[in-house]
Amino acid sequence: MSGWFRQLLAPRWQHPDAERRQQAASQLDPQQQEGRTALQRLAADDDARVRQAALARFDDIDSLMALFDVCPSPELHSRMAAILVGAAGSTPLAQRVEQVARLTDQQLLQEVALHGDNQQLRLAAVAALSDDDEEALILQACENGIAAVRHAAASRVISETGLQQLVRQARRDKQVARLARERLNALRADAAQQAAAEAERERILKALEQHGHHAWEPLYAGRYRHLQREWEALTDLPSAEQERRYQEACLLCRKTLTDHDAQQHVHAAHDQRREDDDQTREGLLEALEETLESLRRSEHLAAQDIDSLRAQKRLLATRWQALSDHHAPDDTLRQRYDRALEEYDRIGHAWERFRAHAAELDQALTACDRQAAQTLLTACAWPDDLPPTTLLARAQRSVEQQPAPRNRPDPAQFQREVEELDGLLERGAFKSASRLHQRLRQRLEQLPEEHIQRHRPTLKRLGAQLAELRDWRGFVAGPKRDQLCQAIAELAEDMQLSEAALDRRHRQLVKEWASLGDAAADRELSTHFRACSDRIHQRLVPWREALDAERQRNLEAREALCEQLEALLDKPDPDADPDALRDIRDRAREQWRRYSPVPRERAEAIGRRFGRVRHGLQALIDQRAQYIATAKRELIDAAQALLDGDQPSHRRAAQAKQLQQRWRALGRAPKGEEQALWREFRGICDRIFASREAERNDRAQRAQRQLDEMQALIDRLDGWQPTSTADTTILDTAISEAEALDPLPAGRRSDGMRRRWSGIVRARRERLARLAVAEEVSRWQALQPLLNAHLSADAEALSGHPPGDVDADDSLGGDLLSAHRLRNARRREPPSAGDVEESLARLRVHLALLAGSRVGQQDDPLRLAIQVERLNEGLGRELSKAEELHEVLRELFATGPVATELWQREAQELDAIFTQLLRLPPP
Repeated sequence: MSGWFRQLLAPRWQHPDAERRQQAASQLDPQQQEGRTALQRLAADDDARVRQAALARFDDIDSLMALFDVCPSPELHSRMAAILVGAAGSTPLAQRVEQVARLTDQQLLQEVALHGDNQQLRLAAVAALSDDDEEALILQACENGIAAVRHAAASRVISETGLQQLVRQARRDKQVARLARERLNALRADAAQQAAAEAERERILKALEQHGHHAWEPLYAGRYRHLQREWEALTDLPSAEQERRYQEACLLCRKTLTDHDAQQHVHAAHDQRREDDDQTREGLLEALEETLESLRRSEHLAAQDIDSLRAQKRLLATRWQALSDHHAPDDTLRQRYDRALEEYDRIGHAWERFRAHAAELDQALTACDRQAAQTLLTACAWPDDLPPTTLLARAQRSVEQQPAPRNRPDPAQFQREVEELDGLLERGAFKSASRLHQRLRQRLEQLPEEHIQRHRPTLKRLGAQLAELRDWRGFVAGPKRDQLCQAIAELAEDMQLSEAALDRRHRQLVKEWASLGDAAADRELSTHFRACSDRIHQRLVPWREALDAERQRNLEAREALCEQLEALLDKPDPDADPDALRDIRDRAREQWRRYSPVPRERAEAIGRRFGRVRHGLQALIDQRAQYIATAKRELIDAAQALLDGDQPSHRRAAQAKQLQQRWRALGRAPKGEEQALWREFRGICDRIFASREAERNDRAQRAQRQLDEMQALIDRLDGWQPTSTADTTILDTAISEAEALDPLPAGRRSDGMRRRWSGIVRARRERLARLAVAEEVSRWQALQPLLNAHLSADAEALSGHPPGDVDADDSLGGDLLSAHRLRNARRREPPSAGDVEESLARLRVHLALLAGSRVGQQDDPLRLAIQVERLNEGLGRELSKAEELHEVLRELFATGPVATELWQREAQELDAIFTQLLRLPPP
């Protein structure tokens, strides 16, 4: 009961009945607080009619916006849309524009943009639409009734898919379609340009990576810098992965260049060392040649001169062999060295012969046995160009029985030798000064008297200096001898040193002892030094025997190496690779150095043998390298002829690659010439490949222009719709342009263009065909006055009146004029009514087949006969639907005379058929 009272006393807007609440809502005042509160609660009611009635009381958009945030509903959405578009309420335009700018509901914004009562309002709604909802923007661009709004919406469509959809759907506004098409083409062009830039960057990266793994060549650095410049010339920014690959490839290239530079430095150092060795050899050889020449210019030959020559030769041989182990001498130096050794051997053999007969010759001279002296002189066979020894000179004078000529020394030469003696004393060269002083004293008495008086005080003073130098050497040499004796005694007692170190230290001490000569000579110290030296020699006997055995093994290995190389040189391979020969040469040199030391007495001979072998091997290498250089010059000529020829670029490039393979297979030409040949050959090949790339680029550009022109033609024809059959020429012209552009370059884009072009042409042909049909129907409809005149004349003729002719105006011509005349003629000689009725039925069924209309069951035989007839006629020349329709209408126009009842019966179905024929697809 209490609930019934509460219900009875409750306000009407809270009534359980929805109709009562709806009526109450229409009576509430939103200007009052209670009414506004009640309306706000009714706006969230469960019943849609109540919500609609409550919301209809609100005219201000702010209240509706507040409700929209709390309890949105379809009715609220519709009410807000009606107020915002200006269909309801009295909200000012400025306020509505401001509210629209704050809206976030996309559906509501679309409705405002489509149905707003003001252009500014619609533009504000379009501006508030989200950029992510391109479907909404495309809808506004295609369906909005205001051009500015359509353009504003279309300008915000940026994706390729959205622009394609906009091009297809924007039939209402050609400018929107055109702008969308231009932006789509620009977007595709940008994408193509970006793809081309990406492909170019990838090409440079692959080329740089491949270049980094290639071996060094003369143009390696230039190619690397060229790729770097190409990379830096690209305007787009590379990705992180591309940048990483680029840096790694650059590191590889720089490593190759650095390794080559290091190798070049090694070769330069090797060449410099070779040059230094050659200079050292030449200096040693010049010293030996000067010594030999000085021996030939001297007056008498003494044992001291021969000992000095032998010591100098041993030094030269040792140094020459050590240098030859590293670098073989050239032919000129080796020939000079061989001549100097021959001269040394000649002098040495002569001296040995003299030594062998010196005692006998002295006895013969003492006994005044001239015959024996002559025999001994012949046995000595002393060379004529060598100065004789004192003994030989005496023997020759004794044999010739002539007194010895008194040689008068040259005073100027004597003065120079005195000055030389002074210089030797200043330098402390005791031995040389002592020999020169002794020789000057002997020659002093042979000078003229005035020169003797002048030079004798000088020689006496220099003799005093020489004695002082002798005493000083003795003073210095005494403590030195004691020190050397103590050092060699300690060395003889030292059992910790290795044999090599012991031998090296012992040799050094002996050399220092020998360098003292006779200065401060002491028999006891000499005996002690010799005893310690003998103990060391005895201790080193096993080590020296092992060393001798090792030297013998090294000698045998060197001899075997020389035999192998000599066998190679005796039968050289005519097609041997110079690089393989160079490898053999270098490895032989390494083995030669490894097989060291060798016996000293055999070192010189085996060294000269290995030098000759290496010279022959180098000559073979040079010969093969020269042959390769000739072959590479022929390849250069072939490449130049290929460049000057008129063959296609791709064929020339393929042949150039074959020439490059042959170039690599040949090997290396002589050093210095190889790089020049390679630069010339590489330059010609680069020009061949550049011409191929230029032709490829030209083809690519032509293909791109061809595709662009085809795309423009497709876009132009896609935006064109024929309006009459006269536009057939436009389609034929476009087809001719497309045929002129064939064949298109192979690719997916070309396939897509062909499919799209075929579809567009097919659609335009179908539309032209429908337009032709419509024009035929229109021409038939234009004949209705003339047809009605014929029907009236037919009715009069059939009613028994004399047949009369119907006059046609001047616009009628062609086969229709012939049909008009035939109709007049048939009225004078009418066929039977059955034939006319059958002919009309047949023409009606034929028109129904052309229009695609259904044919009644009673007309099925006619339909089948007409279809068979159409198939038979189509074997010769297939008529278009418009031509076939024209033939049927012409025959229909010529059929007569037709009774009025029969025509009225057939006219209804004919009108329906014509109506169906006039239905055209939307543009």
